[in-house]
Amino acid sequence: MKVLLINGSPRPHGCTYTALKETEKTLNEAGIETEIFHIGAKAIQGCTDCGACAGGKPCVFDKEDEVVAIARKKVNEADGIIVGSPVYFAGPNGNLTAFLNRLFYGGSVNCAGKPAAAIVSARRAGTTATLDVLNKYFIIRGMPIVPSQYWCMVHGNSPDEVAQDKEGLQIMRTLGRNMAWLLKCIAAGKAAGITLPEREPRVSTNFVR
Repeated sequence: MKVLLINGSPRPHGCTYTALKETEKTLNEAGIETEIFHIGAKAIQGCTDCGACAGGKPCVFDKEDEVVAIARKKVNEADGIIVGSPVYFAGPNGNLTAFLNRLFYGGSVNCAGKPAAAIVSARRAGTTATLDVLNKYFIIRGMPIVPSQYWCMVHGNSPDEVAQDKEGLQIMRTLGRNMAWLLKCIAAGKAAGITLPEREPRVSTNFVR
């Protein structure tokens, strides 16, 4: 079993990374393989709703932004996903939003039924608003959201300050244990012949005609 941890901060070893590392350590202790994937600081093209990816085709921007294509393959191979972001103006990093819009749009990513979680880091506030944005990606893709003991956030203006947030780091460890537990429960269910719920053909209702 493997969990992909996506670092959505432009800083590869900043506050978000520090929080993800605490969760990663706990997952490893529970026997879960992990990988931290950094989206980088280079600008990422957002989704333009061109529809070219319908039916499982690759995004037209994948050659231009290889990072999304690489991540899509890693998500498809992973058993669980954790996305981390710093708080910018009470929301996720803009680059991460563009990345996730392309990653989760269309039919080329297979993540239904895979446990997921979001973690955020902030100097002070905007954390719950940011979590709300990130968790909605998982909801629309049918991914069970893994809880912790409180909102999944750490506080600090530097990695050293995050390391002093004892409650925040405990939240990250609890998240790791809960993720490991749920992954093992899903594996046990599959071994017992339990499959994903049957999905109806999607119905879309437009309110303005």
